[in-house]
Amino acid sequence: MKALVLAGGSGSRLRPITHTSAKQLVPVANKPVLFYGLEAIRDAGIREVGIVVGDTAAEIRGAVGDGSEFGLEVTYLPQDAPRGLAHAVLIAREYLGDDDFVMYLGDNFVVGGINEIVQRFRDERPDAQIMLTKVSDPRAFGVADLDGDGRVVRLEEKPHRPRSDLALVGVYIFGPRVHEAVARLRPSRRDELEITDAIQGLIDAGHRVESTVISGYWKDTGNVTDMLEVNRLVLEGVEPSVAGSVDSSSELIGRVVVEAGATVTGSRIVGPVIVGGGTVVRDSYLGPFTSIDRDCRVIDSEIEYSIVLRGASIDGVGRIECSLIGREAEVTPAPHVPRAHRLVLGDHSKVQIRQ
Repeated sequence: MKALVLAGGSGSRLRPITHTSAKQLVPVANKPVLFYGLEAIRDAGIREVGIVVGDTAAEIRGAVGDGSEFGLEVTYLPQDAPRGLAHAVLIAREYLGDDDFVMYLGDNFVVGGINEIVQRFRDERPDAQIMLTKVSDPRAFGVADLDGDGRVVRLEEKPHRPRSDLALVGVYIFGPRVHEAVARLRPSRRDELEITDAIQGLIDAGHRVESTVISGYWKDTGNVTDMLEVNRLVLEGVEPSVAGSVDSSSELIGRVVVEAGATVTGSRIVGPVIVGGGTVVRDSYLGPFTSIDRDCRVIDSEIEYSIVLRGASIDGVGRIECSLIGREAEVTPAPHVPRAHRLVLGDHSKVQIRQ
């Protein structure tokens, strides 16, 4: 079995962060989201991985390399533009050959990995295996309709009137028959080759498509709210560790990680929190569910439930929360300007101003 990892999207929902960085490399607990997926693939016993890349190919290559650090053999598959999930399968046809493969969306996060679903596919040998989860608004996802026996009978991509609340999770497993279904596809109303249409083609042709409804945690980390929620979840599992320097005037409470090379002075940190190597935290408060990447500066400030990327500087800011702060960003107080009312009033106006 091989894996096909999709890392070519533009990340429009994470702008402006993704104007200068691949969305799959935005860190969760100081580790890129993409890395969690690659580790899950490796832990499932898969070694050969094709990564579909687009405009951010150089950055993805720089981060992942040849895959050896993950115990993987990585091949990069260029895609000229995001044209749908099934288009990624189409351009990977030669690489995949007739092997079974896992298709994993590089910005998705699945708690507990994919070992169980991979083993089930190997044991039962369907033509496709999909993962489903209940969501509050299915209109934003591919949606599955199951019969009374739990078999998939219909799939729709982002339907206006969903038939169920079961959304497709961004992990799929296919046998070689999927290539026939993909080859027959025509662009959808979104002008994309939809993987839901390909799976529906398998069903219509009488091939077996099995599903697993997961009760565990899954997130598409395509927006800031979901990034912060995944960061919270990962930090819940960290073990306290202090390899950096923490002076006697500082207080660490709960699960706090201070990586080697980090310096904490005169500060209070309430975990779970991770402070990256080379970062300086001075006279500040870091609250729960905060990740500070390496080489940052947090001076005389308060931060909680936030992600701060590499090299950022936060100096003299009273309170920051629920925020995603990009690489090399600088956050400082605004200069003091006396308050004044500026008015352009017509004749005979009456205005009340609260003092």
